[in-house]
Parts: sequence; C-alpha cells; structure tokens
Amino acid sequence: MKMYEKAPAKINLMLDVLHKRPDGFHEVEMIMTMVDLADRLELSEMPRDSIIISSQAGYIPLDEKNLAFQAARLIKDRYDVKSGVHIHLDKRIPVAAGLAGGSSDAAATLRGLNRLWGLDIPTQELLALGAELGSDVPFCITGGTALATGRGEKLTPIGSPPQCWVVLAKPPINVSTAEVYGRLRSSIIGVHPSSLLMRKAIEEGDFQDVCDKLGNVLEEVTLKLHPEVQQLKEAMIKLGADGVLMSGSGPTVFGLVSKQSKVARIYNGLRGFCKEVYAVRMLT
Repeated sequence: MKMYEKAPAKINLMLDVLHKRPDGFHEVEMIMTMVDLADRLELSEMPRDSIIISSQAGYIPLDEKNLAFQAARLIKDRYDVKSGVHIHLDKRIPVAAGLAGGSSDAAATLRGLNRLWGLDIPTQELLALGAELGSDVPFCITGGTALATGRGEKLTPIGSPPQCWVVLAKPPINVSTAEVYGRLRSSIIGVHPSSLLMRKAIEEGDFQDVCDKLGNVLEEVTLKLHPEVQQLKEAMIKLGADGVLMSGSGPTVFGLVSKQSKVARIYNGLRGFCKEVYAVRMLT
C-alpha cells in the first residue's frame, strides 16, 4: 500500500520577534503562506519494523537527522505501530533556505502515515505532534495562510493573499536559523512589522498594501552576515518586483509580482546572481 503527499514551501510575509522566552525560544509573530514549490513524498508500508528514507537528492541526510525520519519515528512510537515504512523524498525545495522544506516534509509524513496506517489522529493532536518536531511543522500540516504566534506553533487561519506570482532566489550559501536567532537582540530592533496591518491588507485584497507591509526583523542579522542576500534583494527590486523580502532566517529572497509579463525578466535577471531561481504561484 502506498500514499502520496505534497510538501509545499512557505514564505513569511511578515516576521517579528518580540522577546526571548524563559524556555530559550523566541516569542514571534509571523504571517505565513504557501507557494507552489513542493517536495513530493511517496510512503510505502513495509512488513518489517523499520524506517527507510530515500531521495534523488544527494545533499540531504537519510537517517535520524532527517525531519521526515523523526516524524515517522515519533508517530510509530506514540501509537505503537509495528509496521515499517519506506519514504521516498522527491526534493524540489532548496535546503537551509528559510522555506521550511524539512518542516513541510515532516508535516507531510505525519499526514501521510496517519492515512497509511489508519490511525485517525485528530487534527489538533497531529498539530501537537508537529510542534514536538519544530516550530514551523504545525503550519505546514494545515497549510493555507495563517498568523503564527508563540514560538510559531499557535496558528490563527486568515484569508488568502491576493493572487500573484512569487519569484524565489536562493544564493549558494546556507544560513543557520539557530545562529541568526542567537545573534538577534530583540531589544534593539529598529522597525517592527505589523501583523495587524499585514492581515488588514490581505483581508482587503490590496496587493500593493501587502507589498508595502512586508517586513522581517531577521534581515537585520542575516544581511550583515551575508551581504550577498542584500545584493540579491537590491537586484530583485531593480528588476521590477513589486515587493521584496527575505523569507524566514534566509537566505532565500522572494519577490511578489502582479504582472506575468514581468516574471520572465526578473527570473532571467536573477539567474545571473544564483542558479536556484523559481517562478511560482501562491497556493490560495
């Protein structure tokens, strides 16, 4: 028996950090949505009690370091499942990119194994499992567009942003989320983006206002560590993207584009800066 799951990438339309919590995590406010760049998972039940991960990508771990592996082990242990599973990851989302590729794979694994093994785990319980694996996993389970608070696991669904093209560009560097948060000093953040104003822009369907309200306080850290991310932002703006922001802790930069006629010019212009460039639509 096999199950197939799609694991889309997410982007942060706004990301604010309020303060560091006693548990070591940061209190955040984020508005996230998903785009049509996705990994695809094939989950096959095996009679022997083991977890096997495979992938066409030669650059990801295929053992317990992989979040999909961790998700499978968690669900097996929690619900005493004796069957095994072979998970094949068809990787399309860049890794260590600020696009939640690993978290989305974990979320797809939880959803797929819930179906494959007939566990009938309620959504809220599945979200709690996801939160044990990572702050972005609960959002990746539900998808859509949401305000995320707490450490990112408390979700309030909101309306879909105005439909547009999204051009994503990842420079050939990897960024450590832990390092970026570790270097952030929330007490000296200059400008805090507003989740209220972004939510209002989304609910009113005002594309230009969505572009105007984009903001990510983690840029203050990542852009200093990696000047090429700043250069990529500036290039995307010059090429005509309507709104430009770094996603998550980076280094991927995305541009929102209303007119299809602009997309090819922006895409081709960015290929001079980096190889990993994608032109996709929002998933709404």
